[in-house]
Amino acid sequence: MNKKTIATLVGSLLGAAVLAAPAHAQNVKIGLLAGISGPIAAMAPGMLDASRLAIAQVNEQGGILNNGKLEFTIGDSACNPQNATDAATKAVNIDRVVAIVGPSCSGAVLAAANSVTIPAGVLMVTPSGTSPEITKLNDKDLVFRTLPSDDYQGRALARSLLERGTKTVAVAYLNNDYGKGLAESFKAEFEAKGGKLAGYSGHEGGKASYRSDLAQLARGGADTLVIFDYGDGTGLTILRQALENGFFKQYVGADGMKIDSIIRSLGEKNLANFFTSAPVGEATQALELFNKAFAAAGHDPNAVFATSAYDAAFLVALAIEKAGGDKAKLSEALRAVASGPGEPILPGEWAKAKKLIAEGKDIDYKGAGGDHEFDQAGDVPGTYALFKVANGTYEAIADMK
Repeated sequence: MNKKTIATLVGSLLGAAVLAAPAHAQNVKIGLLAGISGPIAAMAPGMLDASRLAIAQVNEQGGILNNGKLEFTIGDSACNPQNATDAATKAVNIDRVVAIVGPSCSGAVLAAANSVTIPAGVLMVTPSGTSPEITKLNDKDLVFRTLPSDDYQGRALARSLLERGTKTVAVAYLNNDYGKGLAESFKAEFEAKGGKLAGYSGHEGGKASYRSDLAQLARGGADTLVIFDYGDGTGLTILRQALENGFFKQYVGADGMKIDSIIRSLGEKNLANFFTSAPVGEATQALELFNKAFAAAGHDPNAVFATSAYDAAFLVALAIEKAGGDKAKLSEALRAVASGPGEPILPGEWAKAKKLIAEGKDIDYKGAGGDHEFDQAGDVPGTYALFKVANGTYEAIADMK
């Protein structure tokens, strides 16, 4: 066989192989930034597991775009602005992600968004950044969240306490975007509705003792202390020292204090008068489907921010599919897949969504954490409940409105 014949045969075989091979798979990578270390480290596993569940469902049901896999890289935002900026920089510039789920904490969101993702044109959907300051970002429609602003949580908590007969409180808040934002919203609503603040004080994190701060707050005569802080950090120290010294009779925290380590550290018997607020999914079929799938994967459906972390990742995947992988079109696509009108898509229904998008039909994602109709600022409505410690865990005792 001469060289010309061999070349012709090889060319024919290669051509046949190319024709027989599937079109090139379009893998897409997103970033998952969570507070793996720092004051909300106990929440990070549940949030990451929830986002990974969404990604697994995408890959098990046809993948992303043209038979591609939805890949992810994990970064530790550490609930810290500098750590979040560094993690986002790596995700955007080295890992080349097209979107980010996270970071976890408000200060981390603000820093990473302003320094990295907005200038780079990268979509960010945070499942737990709750500061009202996020609403004010000049973000070019690139920053969204899948749970309400703390302006809502703080005001709802104020109304709930007043409805339960608590008319006078003292407030201790961590002096950061999260703590200050909650405290200001709570204060405005509590006083507007006739409540009295007998003490109101910000504090810095990391001190060994807050006894003098607590003694000052207690002098106002309130029997309830509201703590806007993190249960894996300063919030635990403040609660422990307040209990040890009997400064108050009742203690109330927000979502950052709904941490299992508080129960383990202080003991259930000492927390009979400790309450927290936290976001909850509405009792819908969407929530039931998520709970079933998350439990089947070996995880706790009641983990704080699990539903919002799942929804953030699933929505990002839907937006990528809708936009055809075009990074510049992701925010527009995100709004389209999250809002009506359109065929309802429930958690886990990736194959159905992918088919409808391919057919050019509208979809409307109904999330585990709620129906995410993003407003102009990328905020959503939501539902919160008041919890108390019982049977070794946190049990919801009342809806907050």
